[in-house]
Amino acid sequence: MLTLLHAGDFHLDTPFRSLPPREAQRRRREQRRALDALRDLAVARQVDLALLAGDLFDASTIYPETVEALSAALAGFPCPVCISPGNHDPFTGHSPYNTHIWPDNVHIFSTEAVSSLTFPDLGVRVYGFAFTSPAREDDPLAGFRPPQDGLVNLGVFHTQIGKTGPYAPTDPAFLAQSGLAYAALGHVHQTTPPDLSLSTPWAYCGCLMGRGFDELGDKGACVVTLDNGKVTDWQFVPLAPSRYLLLEAEVTGQDPKATLLDALGHDHLEDYCRVTLRGESAAPDLPALAEAAQGRCRALELRDDTAVPQDVWARLEEETLTGLFLRELHQRLDAETDPNARRTLQLALRYGLAALEGREAPR
Repeated sequence: MLTLLHAGDFHLDTPFRSLPPREAQRRRREQRRALDALRDLAVARQVDLALLAGDLFDASTIYPETVEALSAALAGFPCPVCISPGNHDPFTGHSPYNTHIWPDNVHIFSTEAVSSLTFPDLGVRVYGFAFTSPAREDDPLAGFRPPQDGLVNLGVFHTQIGKTGPYAPTDPAFLAQSGLAYAALGHVHQTTPPDLSLSTPWAYCGCLMGRGFDELGDKGACVVTLDNGKVTDWQFVPLAPSRYLLLEAEVTGQDPKATLLDALGHDHLEDYCRVTLRGESAAPDLPALAEAAQGRCRALELRDDTAVPQDVWARLEEETLTGLFLRELHQRLDAETDPNARRTLQLALRYGLAALEGREAPR
């Protein structure tokens, strides 16, 4: 029996430019603390081997305390750790992979060509490669096939599945024929479970912690069990202390404040939430709603996707400037299918009516 920890795409020291500086710093500290949670998982599950599939760092700005935090966490793993550097943290002369003295249990692939590390006590051989620049368009696994000599062959690769692309594209046919018992992949930030019917099951572990509304939901790492060289169990384990979530509030015939608070509930105190208001409603007062929802989540973004109530169209046939305006907007809304364009037209309708009626703000 062999237990693996598969993780990657930490993107440590992400700048978090969309957040205020103090909150961005807080998020970077949380990234470092997530490393301790990863170590604790490795200890709790008595992991035999950890495969980290690249992009552990995010960019050229890497703080010394981040390198120290990663090094200390990995030193606490009860097993060897194999790292395959990715396109955001390539192995170069000045990268931390090359300049920092890593713990003895940490092994870092350093060449573009696939190479291997052997762990005789485990009966395992691990294959990997490194990005040495931010992009590479060749398939590193083209023609690759390890020897079948009784060792369990594993792979840890930072790659995109596909025949072409700028991030070491891997032809799934080559991967299927590789002879690996399991391929631990990094690069895609959404967790993708393996198809255990494949001769070489492969999976993306996703990222360790979400960084925006394009990285939604629970984030963490994967624990993989092999028996007699075959994957018998694969589990995703959430580790991130906070999540990015998309929520909706239906406001038709309802009090927008009540529906917003109901959508948020009391379970998202540490989450970043984007709530879209939908349905028919008078123009919602977004600043007032945001103030009313303070404390229900760490950060709230409100989006107004409501439509004006149907009774607005009662004046459609008026032979007035208002009637002409309503007919024009009604025609455009009927013809428009793009949600963003429809949202813009709804705003134009509200503000246009306010201007025609001499109001300070739309209703």
